[in-house]
Amino acid sequence: MDIEALLLSLKLALWTLVLILPFGIWVAHTLQNMGKGRSWIGALLALPLVLPPTVLGYYLLVGLGGKSVFGIPLAFSFTGILIASLVVNLPFTIQPIQRAFEAIHPDIREAAQISGLSQWQIFRLIELPLAWRGITSAAVLTFAHNSRRIWCCSHGWRGAIPGETKTVSIAIYDKVQSFDTSGAGLLSMMLLGISLIAIALSYGVFGRNSSHNREWRS
Repeated sequence: MDIEALLLSLKLALWTLVLILPFGIWVAHTLQNMGKGRSWIGALLALPLVLPPTVLGYYLLVGLGGKSVFGIPLAFSFTGILIASLVVNLPFTIQPIQRAFEAIHPDIREAAQISGLSQWQIFRLIELPLAWRGITSAAVLTFAHNSRRIWCCSHGWRGAIPGETKTVSIAIYDKVQSFDTSGAGLLSMMLLGISLIAIALSYGVFGRNSSHNREWRS
């Protein structure tokens, strides 16, 4: 097994989660309270779900390929694949959290406002605790999706530099190209297991949350 690629994938997934989760919570909460323009913004954020991988990879390469951050080139670097990971995982983070905020009954917010709580206090003390299942679901899905599919932003954008851009998905591709079917099968089975566990956890957590909300409303 390619341990270096596995560790790099884990590092990428963790950094993506740390950076995208707070942003996803803020965006999801903002969208939940929006009126006009909400559908268009939601559609824009969901584009990575439907865009062909080559299209997304092309625009990332054209838009960021010649640029650098603090002197670090973005193309063929960990910083570059991290940016690509953040873009690709936006819908997987935002949508479950948005659904969780939307599931909170309006009477709860109205009662909090009548009690004199500020909007920040309502968000921090009431909405966040009630939406924790959706946030957990988003975190699990983002982590699993990132570790499995982030190379959708194109093989050319990321390259296959060991320890820098060669994650598990790239390692599988390389093993297939070199006819190492046993190595590719082992890595593929590992990613399949991670994805299955993540989806099962997400469905379980969010399913219990939906049942709880239905019971509360009844």
